[in-house]
Amino acid sequence: MKTVVLTKYGSSDKLRIKEVEKPVPADDEVLVKIHATSINAADMHIMNGMGRFLGFGFLKPKKTLGADIAGRVEAAGRQVSLFQPGDEVYGDLSGCGFGGFAEYVCVPEKVLAAKPANVSFQQAAAVPLAAITALKGLRDKGRIRAGHQVLINGASGGVGTYAVQLAKYFGAEVTAVCSTGKMEMVQALGADHVIDYTKEDIAQTDRRYDLILAINGYHPITKYKRMLKGTGVYVCIGGEKTQMFETFFLAPVISGRNGRKMCVLLAKPDRESLSFLSELLETGKLKPVMDRKYSLDQISDAFKYFCEGHSRGKVVIEI
Repeated sequence: MKTVVLTKYGSSDKLRIKEVEKPVPADDEVLVKIHATSINAADMHIMNGMGRFLGFGFLKPKKTLGADIAGRVEAAGRQVSLFQPGDEVYGDLSGCGFGGFAEYVCVPEKVLAAKPANVSFQQAAAVPLAAITALKGLRDKGRIRAGHQVLINGASGGVGTYAVQLAKYFGAEVTAVCSTGKMEMVQALGADHVIDYTKEDIAQTDRRYDLILAINGYHPITKYKRMLKGTGVYVCIGGEKTQMFETFFLAPVISGRNGRKMCVLLAKPDRESLSFLSELLETGKLKPVMDRKYSLDQISDAFKYFCEGHSRGKVVIEI
């Protein structure tokens, strides 16, 4: 089978296609023939060197990237009870070693969910990691409620497009931040207000929010705190390294004991969240947003485009 190998930490130029033996599932695993996958920021960070500290190998990468998969079960281990050969599934492999940039992968059945029949493999592959991250940021960390004023900084990327839709599903009033060319798309996703960050500095606004999701860009954590209401919550999901560093180390210090809360989200995949998203996909309350599609052989070009930071929604790899 074909798999993508990262020969050295650094740029996408180090990605190569390699022929390897098809894996055999363990007793509690299923073998999935992958039809589509997608790129996430986690893949980019691992490729750029963070993989050294995440078990991918310190001197040289030893694992295949790729968290999101959608495909069909080809074989199942003896202890598998949820799926059988022929079932269409999708899932997030970031909690079990990645490996999605390949034609086949063996994974524990607990990381998968049945693919909704009304979405394609490509659409399904654009969902798991990004949508689960958005869900956990809003619901679990952000404690979102109907009527909340929510600010989403970085609303046009993978996580952001799901965050806008999910915030509206929970009944919030959403202010989305993106660039000029993406404003119309974000508004179509349901945002009540859209701010063009190239023309307006959100940190200068007098408006206060119940919940802020910081996904892209950078603003000092102290400025974000001033933008919160008295019991508001700030959740840092991504953005520049300085933003992540500040929030990780300063959030516990500047969070109010009974007031504003500042935190970083390190989302972990779970089947309950994926099943919840499946229900929304099946009823049309959540729609995957895809930008460009590439073949597995074009993986290097796909990463180059993704790393430019201008994608609208998800970059999908068809296998």
